[in-house]
Amino acid sequence: MDQDPFPYDLDRPREACGVFGIYAPGVDVARTTFFALYALQHRGQESAGIATCDGQVAYIHKGMGLVHQVFNEDNLRPLKGHLAIGHNRYSTTGGSHLRNAQPYLIETMHGPLAVGHNGNLTNALRLRQKLLERGVGLISSSDSEVITQMLAAPPPGAGLAKPDWEARLAAFMAEAEGAYSLVILTRHAVYGVRDPLGLRPLCIGRLPENGHAAGYVLASESCALGTIGAEFVREVRPGEIVRLDADGLHAIQAVEPARPPAFCIFEYVYFARPDSVIEGQTVHRVRQRLGETLAREAPADADIVVGVPDSATPAAIGYAIASGLPYTEGLTKNRYIGRTFIQPDDRLRKAGVHLKYNPLRANLEGKRVVLVDDSIVRGNTAGPLVRLLREGGAVEVHVRVSSPPVRYPCFMGIDMARGEELIGYAKTVEEIRQHIGADSLAYLSHQGMMRAVMAELRGEGGHCSACFTGSYPIQLEEWWTAKEKLAFEGIWG
Repeated sequence: MDQDPFPYDLDRPREACGVFGIYAPGVDVARTTFFALYALQHRGQESAGIATCDGQVAYIHKGMGLVHQVFNEDNLRPLKGHLAIGHNRYSTTGGSHLRNAQPYLIETMHGPLAVGHNGNLTNALRLRQKLLERGVGLISSSDSEVITQMLAAPPPGAGLAKPDWEARLAAFMAEAEGAYSLVILTRHAVYGVRDPLGLRPLCIGRLPENGHAAGYVLASESCALGTIGAEFVREVRPGEIVRLDADGLHAIQAVEPARPPAFCIFEYVYFARPDSVIEGQTVHRVRQRLGETLAREAPADADIVVGVPDSATPAAIGYAIASGLPYTEGLTKNRYIGRTFIQPDDRLRKAGVHLKYNPLRANLEGKRVVLVDDSIVRGNTAGPLVRLLREGGAVEVHVRVSSPPVRYPCFMGIDMARGEELIGYAKTVEEIRQHIGADSLAYLSHQGMMRAVMAELRGEGGHCSACFTGSYPIQLEEWWTAKEKLAFEGIWG
């Protein structure tokens, strides 16, 4: 059940997760959270969970699989209350097991505490060790459980009479290193937290009044807001704590960033849904600019432009516009086969990409094709797609990639933590071309990518592009020790 039966999908990097939070009296918060998670499904497909609270008691349901596989009318109905958080997960720390599914919910002396986490703590081993030395038991290998247990204890010097959740969150932020966007549920409020570098996204939305006080929501991406009828307010700022409660929306700047922001550039390249708005610009428009820049940097003598559906479609459209070549569909995608719990037999496994893509021969026959993809990570998909286009009648296939070669692992919440898994780590562009069987191969330059992202950016922006450059925005020494130790102990997923 935890194994992806379609190994050719492994060329796509996986995000850690999507998170959502809501405070809305008079609203069915569990159902609203379900639909928000549905809109954020692309961010995590291994597990899903929802925790709610009615001001006294917390309720939770979570399970392995897609949102619609985990939830139904029977298990949504008991999730009562007026505040909730939800989570979609793809594992980066901790394996794909139910014990690592989120949100984490525990009982504290001040009532329930639930946490949903998107990102990755790079000093998780040290924080984990401190908890164990305090006598705190841990049941999972996830750094998200470490966060939950850290928040359950008051910061040094704090009294026990009443909780000061902002102080606890600020104390956590002072110790935590790495990437985290958090949604936290307590008895009377929902909190949102973003790390001081703003590595992972988090935004705020407002639900319209409908006979009750207006509610507020938190979401990894703005695409979830439209799905539930919420209005985009703004993004949570790096180092900020946001509280949603009976008094509305409140925010405090808990940590003043010591360095420029380092928002993950891969959100623009691949992760985010194209209709999401990030840093004041629509992701689709940025991806189209990436394609336009790619066409100017790496033209091809060809007849048509084809994109790898669906993530590379905007870049392919941009490439076609800038090159003057016609854009057409060359591959059709079976959008319902993505993840299933039914394992294909050996014959179907050998069918490979045919299970997910089919060539459109009428559009490809006798054509020289530019195949635009957003990234080549492990190299498992590009080769079979090139062969598929040739089977469909293409006489030449020129691959163009709307991002630079991925050469370095990521430690901030993307499952690219081993350099040897990356085809760009050891192979030159020419060797990759030979590996995938293309007539030519070219990548967008790093400078071109950054120009395309920054072209219409409102205000100052800062981005992490370490997977392309090897220049990391955080210290990583402890990460290597942590990973080796966890692997040795058998708890690294």
